[in-house]
Amino acid sequence: MSQTVVITGANRGIGLALASLYAAQGQTVYALCRTSSTALSALKVNVITDIDVATDVGIANMKQALAGISIDVLVCNAGILRDESLSNFNLATIRAQFEVNAVAPLRVVEALQLQLTHGAKVAMITSRMGSIEDNTSGGRYGYRMSKAALNAASMSLSHDLAPQNVAVGIYHPGYVQTDMVNHGGDISATESATRIVGLIEQLDMSQSGVFRHSNGQVLPW
Repeated sequence: MSQTVVITGANRGIGLALASLYAAQGQTVYALCRTSSTALSALKVNVITDIDVATDVGIANMKQALAGISIDVLVCNAGILRDESLSNFNLATIRAQFEVNAVAPLRVVEALQLQLTHGAKVAMITSRMGSIEDNTSGGRYGYRMSKAALNAASMSLSHDLAPQNVAVGIYHPGYVQTDMVNHGGDISATESATRIVGLIEQLDMSQSGVFRHSNGQVLPW
């Protein structure tokens, strides 16, 4: 049975790979992004541009573009990575990462919650860098804090969406070869996306709110 899949940040990296995989499965894909890319435009998906999920206008554009559409899988993938340290402190980039990485995914789900089908699945693409227990190196204040906040929001969503029988998956994609890390990762975006699609397929209410590595490992908070 064909499903309707909505993906944010779909013009490159993991989002693009997810859109490609779901399209290859024959799913109806709505690929949301600020601007499209040659690779995304080449896919047989519904590309929706001018969607900056960290802005009021972007959320309004998203709601208008998806009005009346029932959603089976919602993947909140859009994110940014900046670098701060105590010796190179930057409050502006910390705040920007909170808006994009933590607040925006919550806004997306809130805006689309009534369009989620009974039994739908929400996938939050987070990072193990949001794990407090797993932090052994410090630094990256904005990214770590924003992803920890996203994890907290995702856990709350797993409870709040339970009455709709909507499960929430919280996924670390791995160290992926994308623009975000100057392609210095150890797995490709396609491999990461393949793992994530598999986890979403297996996701049910018994696993809602579980923080997992894309390889299936349960990660510490």
